[in-house]
Amino acid sequence: MIDTTRLLLASVALAATFAAAQAQEAPKAEVFSSWTSGGEGRALQAIKSEFEKRGGTWENSSIAGFENANAAFQNRLVAGDPPTVKQLIVGKDPAEFIALGLMTPIDDVATAGNWDAVLPKALSDYITYDGKTYLAPTGIHGESWMFYSKAAFEAAGITEEPTTWDAFFADMDKLAAAGLVPIAWGGQAWQETKVFNMVLLSQVGLDGFLKIYADGDQDVLASDGVRNTLEIFGRMRDYVDEGSPGRNWNDATAMVITGKAGVQFMGDWAKGEFTTAGQVPGEDFGCAFSPATPGMIYIGDAFGFPKVSDPNGEAAQKLIAEVVMDPSVQVEFSLNKGSIPARTDLDASLFDMCTQKGMAMMAEGKIVPEHAITLTPEAVGMLTDFVGEFWSDPSPDIDDAVAQFSAVFE
Repeated sequence: MIDTTRLLLASVALAATFAAAQAQEAPKAEVFSSWTSGGEGRALQAIKSEFEKRGGTWENSSIAGFENANAAFQNRLVAGDPPTVKQLIVGKDPAEFIALGLMTPIDDVATAGNWDAVLPKALSDYITYDGKTYLAPTGIHGESWMFYSKAAFEAAGITEEPTTWDAFFADMDKLAAAGLVPIAWGGQAWQETKVFNMVLLSQVGLDGFLKIYADGDQDVLASDGVRNTLEIFGRMRDYVDEGSPGRNWNDATAMVITGKAGVQFMGDWAKGEFTTAGQVPGEDFGCAFSPATPGMIYIGDAFGFPKVSDPNGEAAQKLIAEVVMDPSVQVEFSLNKGSIPARTDLDASLFDMCTQKGMAMMAEGKIVPEHAITLTPEAVGMLTDFVGEFWSDPSPDIDDAVAQFSAVFE
């Protein structure tokens, strides 16, 4: 005869054991990002390795191209199947997800890590919403960089970095005469918008740039600085190759790495490609701020945490937030990504000359946020469309272009 009491007790014990096993399950995170290039992959590995050392299980979901990854992420949200973690750009874009109640705050992690004391205000202001911390910053990218091939400059007889636009175009003529592609151009509108902004900053200054993108100031929008920007930016068309339309940014970087092209205007994530290729700044390639710039445009990468229903996912989110801000991870991530660490308490001597230049610019307060931080996603789209259309028109009317640029902010 079956002893029902003993069977019942055994069943209860088995259920308790199963529950305990579930409770002890390793925090598992699906990490959704657009980081697929060599340098980006190595940077992401720095976070993954430490997360796994601390007992986490990592599932990588990467889609090339931020816009493609963002669209796929939004589809996941609509379908009620969000990933555990999403790579985001600080600013108005994640603010929409937060306002809709789709993201989880990580205040307890930020408080325990004393984030307020180690993050620059220019970044901490954009990871908090309504007094709560929602994003864990992976790093800050400078977007005012002109990377150049030392070999190409030597072949063209260029002996110093151009610091004015007149000197820049004179050097581009030398590169063309030497049979090289002067500017390695990534022919995608988002890339072109970043170059446009570099020129704009040089023509309207830090204050004017912020007035345009934060306030839509019509006086600055109607100034000679905007007209000059369009003329300088348009002049660059004469120095790109026929294969530039649609080119990915890292393919343009490869042109400089191999010495086929002279310069590339890009954010400092491009430096990760140089270092992955075994090149050394100051020896194989140069990193200069774009000509005539009074400062540096910056943008911040971060991890955001969609609302999930299971405790395991929440535990994984908190663990990743801790890992992202770990000082050693911040160093390793930045060394591979080419970025400036989000933390301000790290030893600058750990980084190369390019990163040190960016850190010095931040320390001096000569920085302005990129348009994606201060504009709504709709306005970002309008700006990107405007720049793309202006670039693709071989002979645009400058007066019309000034008016179209101003219309983005109406």
